[in-house]
Amino acid sequence: MTARRLNPKGERGVTETAVLWPGSLSRMALDPALLNWLVDSDPALRWQVERDLVGAPREVWGATRARIATEGFGARLLALQDPDGQWAGGSYFPKDFDFHGPEAAEGGGQPWTATTWTLNSLRDWGLDAAVLAGTADLLAMNSRWEYDDLPYWGGEVDCCINAYTLANGAWLGADVSGIAQWFLDHRMADGGWNCEWVEGSTRSSFHSTLNSLKGMLYYEAATGGSDALRAARQGGEEYLLERRLLRTLSTTELVGPWATQFAYPFRWSYSVLKAADYFRAAALHDGTAPDPRLVDAIEVIRAARSSDGTWLQDRRYPGRVWFEVDVPPGEPSKWLTFYGTRVLAWWDATIT
Repeated sequence: MTARRLNPKGERGVTETAVLWPGSLSRMALDPALLNWLVDSDPALRWQVERDLVGAPREVWGATRARIATEGFGARLLALQDPDGQWAGGSYFPKDFDFHGPEAAEGGGQPWTATTWTLNSLRDWGLDAAVLAGTADLLAMNSRWEYDDLPYWGGEVDCCINAYTLANGAWLGADVSGIAQWFLDHRMADGGWNCEWVEGSTRSSFHSTLNSLKGMLYYEAATGGSDALRAARQGGEEYLLERRLLRTLSTTELVGPWATQFAYPFRWSYSVLKAADYFRAAALHDGTAPDPRLVDAIEVIRAARSSDGTWLQDRRYPGRVWFEVDVPPGEPSKWLTFYGTRVLAWWDATIT
């Protein structure tokens, strides 16, 4: 048969129907039109749709995943790598970034083109680390942090930057065990982390804690981690769970408007969708059921879904990019729709 699919403007068109494999989420819940719209994507997204929503066998989604290195978003980023292993000539900021110029002014936006942000994208998209063979050594030789000229794989003082580096190092095979220990040494008394600790902050941050947890989970999955790091990760999860992923502990008010604003790429900013996706990954890693305290966040995610099953892009984070990988604000986002659908399917399948 043929199925109708959504195009990026939400209109309907006709395309071939995606194969629905036995046990796929699409057999249980997804509109074939929505599924085909998601499958018609860059390999960086398509392989994840095939694996997690379509239920395709490994040889199918694995073949799509391998294409990341040779076509689409992944290939474009790989082609932009500098001979010294970096991107844009810098670790966290481009080499030409003027910290006193208009780009650094209020509202100018963090540039997203330098090495760390590019590695984050390639890793999140599922690029095989073997494609970047030698990059870890090149960065060890050539890349230094803008903060105090510290060596790249040693990390620096910002917990979000260290979380990205912890995950990227584990992915590329660098020794980042010192950064893993850093998270044990810099955990706040209330259970989480805050990038502003160096400025004297003593309370954890939603943004910093979630980014720290994501890096620690990736490191643990890749290397086995340690009992101490696992306990710290689970304690950080408790910090967010106590606050229902979106409320202050003292007043139970919404922690900030950003908590319910969804945007892809996720960047450093917190949202309940990004957090719920993390808790899904952590539960699958730990072999545990979803925590019931996620329910408020899940309902926020469910309420944001449009009648056609899509989630709209709420915003774009300002700042220089190599190229756009998702739609402008107000349009249906394939990336957000994938994450929202996957989170709700996981929750509904295990809670009800």
